[in-house]
Amino acid sequence: MRLQGKTAIVTGAGAGIGAATAELFATEGARVLLADIDEAAVSAVTGRIGDAARAMCVDVRSNDETKAMVLRAVELFGRLDILVNNAGAGIMGTVETTSEEAWDGLIGLNLKSVFLCSRHAIPVMRDRGGGVIVNTASNVATVGIQDRAAYVASKGGVAALTKAMALDHVGDNIRVNCVAPGVTWSSYFERMMATVPDPTAFKRALEARAPMDRTAHPSEIANAILFLASDDSSFATGSMLTVDGGMTAW
Repeated sequence: MRLQGKTAIVTGAGAGIGAATAELFATEGARVLLADIDEAAVSAVTGRIGDAARAMCVDVRSNDETKAMVLRAVELFGRLDILVNNAGAGIMGTVETTSEEAWDGLIGLNLKSVFLCSRHAIPVMRDRGGGVIVNTASNVATVGIQDRAAYVASKGGVAALTKAMALDHVGDNIRVNCVAPGVTWSSYFERMMATVPDPTAFKRALEARAPMDRTAHPSEIANAILFLASDDSSFATGSMLTVDGGMTAW
């Protein structure tokens, strides 16, 4: 029960890493507000968790909606101890083939959302004496991959912003770290498989990116987020915890 008595917000909690994190947090004693733009999906996850969880439909690219999300958490639970900025997505494309609209949309979802959610959560945490923020970056923040220019830029930004926030708010007793997953199996890849001519080859190519020769399960990334969110990592701030099956070791 490493989060006993704590309250948390997890964004992008309707599926994948976010859903796994919210479920794990609840089993570790936390009360959790699950936020996602997909109301049906986040409600389903909340239903699986039970009384320790509440759902909220939130567009994390919106200043007003992220502010309302933080206020709702305080209204429900009386406090906010942990913010997990997990909402995000990926698109294919180089700087030549990515449209300006697609670029702005992805930067808004993956990077601006971290800024917006954090700027509303930090005053609440500071007023209560501190807290923890965990951002979901990616191992591509350090190594890059082809045909993912906007995604790599956005996740590099998350990693850099994590360090800046950690230094800015260390005096507020707010720790800020990020997790950097490798390829993690999710509904995103399931949807992609439905569009490719050889799904088996597609999946095998994803697995082959890591020396461990497989993709991560969302629960494996959730375990890393739990470590960063709990007192087990009490001396860590401004850190990036890479969980990628050895991909960045190549």
